[in-house]
Amino acid sequence: MTSSPLVLTVLLFASLTGLLVLAPRSSSPMTPAKEEEAVVVVGDGKGGGDGGEDDDLALLRRATLDAGEGAAMAMAPAGPKVAFMFLTNSDLTFAPLWERFFEGHGERINVYVHADPAAELRLPPTKSFRGRFVAARPTKRADATLIAAARRLLAAALVDDAANAYFALLSQHCVPVHSFPRLYASLFPPQAAHHHRLPSYIEVLSGEPQMQSRYAARGDDAMLPEVPFDRFRVGSQFFTLARRHAVLVVRERRLWRKFRQPCLNPDSCYPEEHYFPTLLDMADPAGVARYTLTHVNWTGSVHGHPHKYTADEVSAELVADLRRSKNATYDYMFARKFSPECLGPLMDIADTVLFND
Repeated sequence: MTSSPLVLTVLLFASLTGLLVLAPRSSSPMTPAKEEEAVVVVGDGKGGGDGGEDDDLALLRRATLDAGEGAAMAMAPAGPKVAFMFLTNSDLTFAPLWERFFEGHGERINVYVHADPAAELRLPPTKSFRGRFVAARPTKRADATLIAAARRLLAAALVDDAANAYFALLSQHCVPVHSFPRLYASLFPPQAAHHHRLPSYIEVLSGEPQMQSRYAARGDDAMLPEVPFDRFRVGSQFFTLARRHAVLVVRERRLWRKFRQPCLNPDSCYPEEHYFPTLLDMADPAGVARYTLTHVNWTGSVHGHPHKYTADEVSAELVADLRRSKNATYDYMFARKFSPECLGPLMDIADTVLFND
């Protein structure tokens, strides 16, 4: 039995309509770029952009698409790069010293700055810091906002340059205590040229005093089931992560939801010292060196703050002490915490002591 032309026309029209409704919509030449492509990673503003939640999500989404460690080892003609990430709420007083440290090695470094929007940075950025500010949000000591800021820096550095192979988190009070060539040779030994799995340098400690009170700072069972007490770790806030671990951090959600919970006991809450060592120890315990490259002196600490060096303390002897680990099995590459008045004395010994390896 033959269908009438009218019936065939109706069926054909219905089929075409269904295809148009169900088919994915293709982008026309006038369609705006995807949100991920529109994210501004670094800029001239002190923090740039509004740093809102949507900006964070878009940046993290872009970073999670990163190819991982192999790309960083292969894509830079001059070799893999080190991303220096500065987390600050005050002036970058030691920028001139860092410039001396970076001098002649620009093709192997990138700088990123997360400046608290409330910070009044009066010093103009020096060459390596100019235009290297990421979109920032407010930060507060002993608060998950410091974790968020570090994740923001890692994501920006991952997106900005596929050649970034190491990511060093530093504060405005940190200074280098070895030359850049010494640091670079330490991070990238000869075997790394064959895509060796680079370790991350992050302090990972267990069984430390006050761990129980810190674990229960959000409530006795608040960290369960994701983080049982025997997996809870502590370490320095400042680390140097290999690329695969930087990618892991920006992709991670389960532990972040736990550590971002508000604390019931703020006096025992230091999430920035727990999230990263706990995460990496749970995810890749064999892939971390379990120590940091940043020396800090906790002797005579006050209200949880480490010793702050003054200009009178700066000397060749101090630098020698800052370089050595307690068991002399490795060297520190950076040190904190230095007062702004130390800049002059440190610049005076930069070439003869600090960068004379």
